[in-house]
Formats: sequence, C-alpha cells, structure tokens
Amino acid sequence: MSSQHSFDLWQHLAACRGPSQEIFFPPGRLERRSEKRSREQRAKEICRSCAVQQDCLSYALAIREQHGIWGGLTENERRDLLNRDDGRVATVTSVRR
Repeated sequence: MSSQHSFDLWQHLAACRGPSQEIFFPPGRLERRSEKRSREQRAKEICRSCAVQQDCLSYALAIREQHGIWGGLTENERRDLLNRDDGRVATVTSVRR
C-alpha cells in the first residue's frame, strides 16, 4: 500500500473533517493572542476525540508540517517534540497533554 493511499484512509476518518476544519489553521488575517489560544483549544478538543489522532500526528511529524494543529499539537509543540526527541517520531500517548 502506498503512503499516499495510507494517508487517504486515515484522513477520511479524521474528526476535523467538515465545517469546523478552519479552526485547525490560522486565519488569513492578523489574529489576537486570545483568539489564537481559543481557536487552538477548540481544535485540540476535537483532536482528543479523534480515532486517528496518532496517525495524524505521526504524519505531521514525518513530513515536518509547519502549519496548523495536527494530532492535537500546534506547530510549536511539534517542533519542540522533534527537537526533544532528536528527530524521532513519538506516539500520541507520549505527548498527550
């Protein structure tokens, strides 16, 4: 099975699909700090209930995704995780907050 096909499978099961998907990425306008925190918290709540959270996070870490909430972590949290783990991909259970 190709990696693209594998990605497609878990992506279709993601809890973030649908009308609320815009909260996972910053808007195209300047965002106040309080708005950003609120948006990120809402996105993380959706991630916590997602059946494919680990797949999502693993994918984002593997491709070094630089934008948005993936697998329940912000871009800064993912970068910190990669730096802390010397580039090794961690599982969701080891990074749950």
